[in-house]
Formats: sequence, C-alpha cells, structure tokens
Amino acid sequence: MAARLLKSLQPLASKSVSTPALISKRWKPTSAKYDQCLLNAPETKITTLQNGVRVATEDSGLPSCTVGLWVEAGSRYESDRTNGVANLLEHLAYRGTSTRSQADIVKDIEGIGAHLNSYTGREQTAFYAKASAQDAEKVLDVVADILQNSKFDQGDIDAERKVIHQELQEVETDLQQVILDYLHATAFQGTPLARSIYGSTKNINTLTREDLLEYRSTNLKGPRIVLAAAGGVDHEQLVRAAEKTVGTIATAYDSTEIPLVSNCRFTGSEVSTACIVPYEPPTFFSFCRNYRQFFTLCNAWKRVLVPRNEF
Repeated sequence: MAARLLKSLQPLASKSVSTPALISKRWKPTSAKYDQCLLNAPETKITTLQNGVRVATEDSGLPSCTVGLWVEAGSRYESDRTNGVANLLEHLAYRGTSTRSQADIVKDIEGIGAHLNSYTGREQTAFYAKASAQDAEKVLDVVADILQNSKFDQGDIDAERKVIHQELQEVETDLQQVILDYLHATAFQGTPLARSIYGSTKNINTLTREDLLEYRSTNLKGPRIVLAAAGGVDHEQLVRAAEKTVGTIATAYDSTEIPLVSNCRFTGSEVSTACIVPYEPPTFFSFCRNYRQFFTLCNAWKRVLVPRNEF
C-alpha cells in the first residue's frame, strides 16, 4: 500500500521540486438503502393466541432481553368522573396480587437482577421488565400477574392517593409537562384526548375500588394486548409461556353493551391566560431570575409547538 502511494506521488514531485504537492482527500458520506438496513435487523415474528393476544419478538441473540405487555388503554378510555383511574391502577399494580405480596414482587424481580417499570399514556398502558435472556419467562410471569391479579386493597388505595397528590405538585412545576397538557386540552377540546393522564384532585379523592375493577375488566381484553419482547428471546418458547400467563384473558364483555370510544377531533384554536402580580421594583437579581424562567418557557414551547403549515 505504501509503495502504491509513493508511486502515485512521483508525477507530482517530478513537475516541481520547489512547490510541494497539495493532496486533499474529501470524505464522502455514505448512505445505505432501506433493503440494506434490513439485512442486519432481526426478523420480527408475530403469533396471535386464541384469545387475540399478539406475541411479537425480535431475537438479536443478546444476553439480555426486554419483555412487556402493552394494553390499548389509557386516559382516553376514561370518563370525566373516572379520569385518573388508569394512573391509579398503575400505581396499585406494585402493591401486591392475589398470588404475590409486594415483598414477593420485589424478591422475584430483584432476585434475578431484573428491572421492572411501567407507564400510563393517553392511549396505552405498558408494564415491562429488563432482565437476562434466560429469565424472560420469569419476568413475563411477574408482569402478567401484576396486570391481571392486583388486589386493590383499600389501604393501598388511600396510600397511593397521597403519592399521586405529590406527583401532581411536581408536575405543576414541570413546564414542559404543563404545556403538553394545555396543548392537548386546546387541540382536542371536548374530546377524551383533552383529559390529563393524572386526573383532577377531586377525582383522585373519589375513585373507588369498584372503579378500578370495572376499568380493568372493561379494557383488559385479549385483542387489545400485545406481548412484545426483544433481545435474546426465543419466539416459540415465549409463545408457550404466553399461553400459560396471558392465554386465559377474556375476549368477550360481561355486559351486553360494548364500550365505544368517541372520535377525537382536532380543534385549531388558541387559549391565552393572563396573570396579575403585585408590582415589585426590579433589581438585578430579580431580572436575572425572571429572564431565566422566561427563557426556559420559550424553549419548552419551541420543542412542543408545530408550525401551522405542518398540520
């Protein structure tokens, strides 16, 4: 390689000895095509159980894996009176089930070095765990148990109400989260998507155990659940484990009326608020503080808002 490089430089050196040759090498960016990117991506295998639960896996051969259950349920599927019940249900899932206490859940997860997590959105709720590949079936058993068999004891409900109240206070200080809630309330006025995920303080204090059981029985149906796993997972082995853990989830509704989700229309509008504060003579430190708050708020709006011509 060095000989070929020196040979290519000889014509340049022979032309002018006093003027050194300038060699520039420009690196051109390379772009891969779509089909080329798919060559290194693991195959996505999907199997639908008899009750409608879909099992989707991607086996990348890694020594770790992530296994979770995604349910088509969230604040959009609540009513004005029960707004916040999905978030409360997520909190109570870790309090114990009919087969596991709270200590047993912690023991079964942390005993194998796994990590259990969950979140509630407007249109979906998820419970998932990260663990070693050999423990995929164990974490699936725990995740499926807390999703289906949470006890919802009254003492736990009262305790989690206090936790959610603290969350509401923290959320009110998070400008980005507040702006997102206002954005949904403005863009989807009069529709379920306008509701906040956390619910109001009044709803949190009035939600009952019956509301939690009704919400779970109404929304926890097989066709609305996806079992997804990625990492070092064997698809057929996970399907057999899914048949034992989530294969018995019902598909039919107990009542004759199937709950319908109303359409969510987009409303192009804007909401402006004014705040009157007592006058305070400006100082250098107050100016810096107010400017910093204004700058943070502007950056939050910049990340959230979309130009009107992009809708």
